[in-house]
Amino acid sequence: MSQTVSEIVADTLVEAGAKRVYGIVGDTINHFIDAVRRSPLDWVHVRHEEVGALAAGGESYMTGELSVCAGTAGPGSLHFVNGIFESHRNGAPVVLIASNVDRAEQGLGFPQEVDQRKIYEQTSVFCEAISHPDQARRITAMAAQAALARGGVAVVIVNGDMFKQTSDDARHWSVHRASPVVRPSEAELDALAAMIAEAKRPTIYVGIGARGAADQVKALAERLAAPVVHTTRSKEFIEPANNWNVGMTGILGNRAGMEAVADCDLLICLGTDFAYTQFYPERAKIAQVDTDPTHLGRRTPVDLGLVGDVGATIEALLPRLQPREADKHLTAAREQWAKDRAGYDKQADEPDPALIHPQHVAHLLDRLAGDDAIFTADGGSPMVWLLRHLTARGRRRFLTSLMHGTMANAYPQAMGIKLAYPDRPVIAMCGDGGMTMLMGDLLTLVQEEIPIKLLIFNNSSLGFVEMEQRVEGLLDSFTGLKNPDFAALARCVGIEGTRVEAAGDLDAAMRQWLAAKGPALLDVKVNRMELVMPPKIEAGQVAGTAMFGLRAVLGGRSGEVVDLLRDNFLR
Repeated sequence: MSQTVSEIVADTLVEAGAKRVYGIVGDTINHFIDAVRRSPLDWVHVRHEEVGALAAGGESYMTGELSVCAGTAGPGSLHFVNGIFESHRNGAPVVLIASNVDRAEQGLGFPQEVDQRKIYEQTSVFCEAISHPDQARRITAMAAQAALARGGVAVVIVNGDMFKQTSDDARHWSVHRASPVVRPSEAELDALAAMIAEAKRPTIYVGIGARGAADQVKALAERLAAPVVHTTRSKEFIEPANNWNVGMTGILGNRAGMEAVADCDLLICLGTDFAYTQFYPERAKIAQVDTDPTHLGRRTPVDLGLVGDVGATIEALLPRLQPREADKHLTAAREQWAKDRAGYDKQADEPDPALIHPQHVAHLLDRLAGDDAIFTADGGSPMVWLLRHLTARGRRRFLTSLMHGTMANAYPQAMGIKLAYPDRPVIAMCGDGGMTMLMGDLLTLVQEEIPIKLLIFNNSSLGFVEMEQRVEGLLDSFTGLKNPDFAALARCVGIEGTRVEAAGDLDAAMRQWLAAKGPALLDVKVNRMELVMPPKIEAGQVAGTAMFGLRAVLGGRSGEVVDLLRDNFLR
């Protein structure tokens, strides 16, 4: 039976498990849109393609299943770029249908012509064009299989006129889902066991590559009586019910996590590719386990690099290890972790009648949100408040932009997540800078009836950038934001909106916001002079902040210096 390329692509995506296509309709994809209309796929009509790519990535990151974006030639496909980079670096299996001008015009400088391959091959696991109708099913199936198997974005380039071509190819090119078990050799496992036996103060460092292996990680920690430090993306599965967890290292981490890594004599890295070399131990031996051989020793020199799934590797390793009793290394880490949490609680539970601290907002959200809630957070300070003040418990899930570090990711990603999990609360923790960057898609929440909850940390600034400038000893420049009343704006477009300016009003407002049936926005006016304090304050950071204070006073901004000291160092 003859089918158009449009029909073949849509059918193949459905068979691969896709449920939604995100994008904006237009000339070169109109025939594909018509095929989507007649298929089981849902079309999600966004107002900006970047939002579509972020939403698709949010859906696929959480579900592990395929989602799809589709864009018109030139500007339509180019608007996806940043969202595609974010989704790809998160390992989200997304297929992008990137259209181009008709073949008769290609290579002639026709309006909106773009070389899609050059753009997208740097941010994809697969990037190929359909050059003949008989390739349509085969290439689409290959793209879907690559996205699912390798964890990333796959791009299929289709000329506008190609969508209308027909094929009689009766061969059935399907998507195969393999689930191999990979682990190191016996000799390599023996070498790791010997390294562990020699260590006096081992620490386990766990990343997103250990997803699905939380039980095995806990078993290893119990056997070694070793503290477990986790990356930001592994918080959701390492933190719950884990007596060996002591938090995170890095600038966004806590003191217990940082010291457990710095003071160890053996760091066992499991599925982590943490990028910041200054936070690895200087004198300890390092063993690394990863499924990707190119990640071994990429961030810091390692003494032993092993290729394997974390869960399978630990299961094969455990019989080789002798049980240990808790010692000073684990005890010190646990005691410091308790102090770190108490410190976060103290910061959060001191609402000032004159202003609202963002930590207090996040802490209250942690108490009021359900155990099955899914949270996203914008890059910058909202991400920090999520990581430090939200508890991973029950079935909670978290998504932040750490690998790509983009602005404006939170509520677009929440859109795709909510469509995939309609019965679970989905909450986006937004910065005012992030919200205003892609604010137009508030209209999508109404049009597509997506009942996510938006929490805006409204400090009238690009707060994280402001902090970076001050720590460098610079005067903060061009970070101020003249914001609208976000709650009033939300109500104008059909979203329930509430604004809070006093700490005493926050509890009731947040309860009402969480209980709203449709999309709802809570605009909280938070303290601008709030530093994101690192686990340890270094001399250079103190000097930098002092230099900012001197320059600010000399520039007639002494009031800001007083606020900075009161709100961060005198509390």
